[in-house]
Amino acid sequence: QLHLVESGGGLVQSGGSLRLSCVASGFTLEDYAIGWFRQAPGKEREEVSCISSSGGSTNYADSVEGRFTSSRDNAKKVVYLQMKSLEPEDTAVYYCAQGCGRHVRLWGQGTQVTVSS
Repeated sequence: QLHLVESGGGLVQSGGSLRLSCVASGFTLEDYAIGWFRQAPGKEREEVSCISSSGGSTNYADSVEGRFTSSRDNAKKVVYLQMKSLEPEDTAVYYCAQGCGRHVRLWGQGTQVTVSS
């Protein structure tokens, strides 16, 4: 079966950092771009980053540019989202996905990130 499993979420104070991990199983990770998305209560899900299959190209939402960094280790079948200078507005459930934009085929179950002021 195909799975994506996120971990690394939690409660952090404003200005703090977290690193999320997304572990893939059941498919060849290196064949796919991976997107990170988030959904805050009462808001639509938004894409925060997309990393190409090789990791050579990344794109970020304006709201996280310069604070979030996505990377991947295809040999270990894991994709990371390093988050720095976190703000209360970053509070959301974070999801990794196989694909980006409208091309998502598989979602993880999500991990909660809460930033206190």
